[in-house]
Amino acid sequence: MTTQLEAARAGIITDEMKRAVENEPISPEQLRDLISAGVAVLPKNVNHSFPDLRAIGKNLRTKVNANLGTSGECCSIDLEKEKLAAALRARTDSIMDLSTGEDLSTFRSFFLENSPVIVGAVPIYGMATEMVHRHQPLDTMDADELLRSIERQCAEGIDYITVHCGVTLDSMRKLETYERIMPCVSRGGSILMMWMRKNGKQNPLYEYYDDLLSIAYKYDVTLSLGDGFRPGAILDATDGPQLEELMILGELARKARKRNVQVMIEGPGHVPLNQITANVLLEKKLCDGAPFYLLGPLPTDIAAGYDHITASIGGAIAGAAGADYLCYVTPAEHLGLPNADDVYQGVMAARIAAHIADIEKGLPGAIEADRRMSIARRNLDWDAVIREAIDPDLARKRLQVTEDREGCTMCGKLCAVKISRAV
Repeated sequence: MTTQLEAARAGIITDEMKRAVENEPISPEQLRDLISAGVAVLPKNVNHSFPDLRAIGKNLRTKVNANLGTSGECCSIDLEKEKLAAALRARTDSIMDLSTGEDLSTFRSFFLENSPVIVGAVPIYGMATEMVHRHQPLDTMDADELLRSIERQCAEGIDYITVHCGVTLDSMRKLETYERIMPCVSRGGSILMMWMRKNGKQNPLYEYYDDLLSIAYKYDVTLSLGDGFRPGAILDATDGPQLEELMILGELARKARKRNVQVMIEGPGHVPLNQITANVLLEKKLCDGAPFYLLGPLPTDIAAGYDHITASIGGAIAGAAGADYLCYVTPAEHLGLPNADDVYQGVMAARIAAHIADIEKGLPGAIEADRRMSIARRNLDWDAVIREAIDPDLARKRLQVTEDREGCTMCGKLCAVKISRAV
């Protein structure tokens, strides 16, 4: 067995590479070279078969992820079925199972069996949830047991995993010297930080990183190096702890590539508008162009209930600056577990941001849908307007045209397009 990175370095174009470029502006040969250089990844576990493969990285369409999964307060397989259907209807590129409710294996199996797109997960959630159910303190977590749990989940077929390897004793000390409003908003990061403080030991995901790489290599699982100290408030953005962790992640990414393990880097988070581009450029510089996976980002903290819009604004700017992968944010962010409608709105908002970014990146063909939409509007061709809309169902539902179909109810007989066409 060889990983996608190993094959690419040997000059091999895999079947997965051919399938992943079917809707991309590049060739399989170009994707092979991008993977070989470490600036693109193709998440595909050897134990997971699914039809809609995606590559993430340089010269590729900006991709969108939808976080799904249960919580300890809300655990329903029917709800997760609705959320998965909503994410797929909105045309997400991948999903992540972030379940922390009961019977995690059942939910993980459901997503792996029913998702036609990439499936990711955060393995430490699984172990932490099991410990909570056993009423076992999280600081008693055993490093060997954690690695075994990660391997079990990888063996089940997870395509990429978020691992918070950059939360180290050194980066934690750096955090202590900064007066953050919100010191740590990462669940995985906070669990590991608490474990290190209680035990006085190094983060096992950092200390035993070579063992983690062996697991990832065995199943060709892409590592998504998580940012445990990402800012959770715009006033905390781009500070010492965040940058200290980013430099560690750059080193760990280089180690992964040496072991033929695909790797991408996760980023913030809450970032003011004037720092978003700088954050993307810093990641690309410090991590040798590794694909950048951003949550949002959110350029304001006050839009509770509208954070999908906030994230779309930040995501468009980040994508235009070179970010490769946008994790959606739903209207329920910071307020509760999202429902199916929240999921749909979150994916659509992120897809709008990704499309705007692709136009700015100058991706071949990215602007052609906009050209077709403009022509449809010029011709007052309402069927074409609906067809070219990013959300045709919503456009069809909202469309209100005049009786002669020569205008919409916004302007009626004073339609500027109709008047100027007559002139």
